Amino acid sequence: QTISGEHGLDGSGVYNGTSDLQLERMNVYFNEASGNKYVPRAVLVDLEPGTMDAVRAGPFGQLFRPDDFVFGQSGAGNNWAKGHYTVG
Repeated sequence: QTISGEHGLDGSGVYNGTSDLQLERMNVYFNEASGNKYVPRAVLVDLEPGTMDAVRAGPFGQLFRPDDFVFGQSGAGNNWAKGHYTVG
């Protein structure tokens, strides 16, 4: 949300800024899609789908492409060793 605001993007990815400076390095964080919309350059990875659902349900969740989300079907229960050696 912060980076989108700094670059003049609204919740739907449309540029509504007022400064050329906002557009100068837009391609660092965003790719331009059709219709003058911008989508985040991101890959979100987690072992459980619940956290990804929370991102999608958030105010900027609609900006992400479906293939930006990579997740498993069950988490590691906040256990690093299980996530590293077994599930992950």
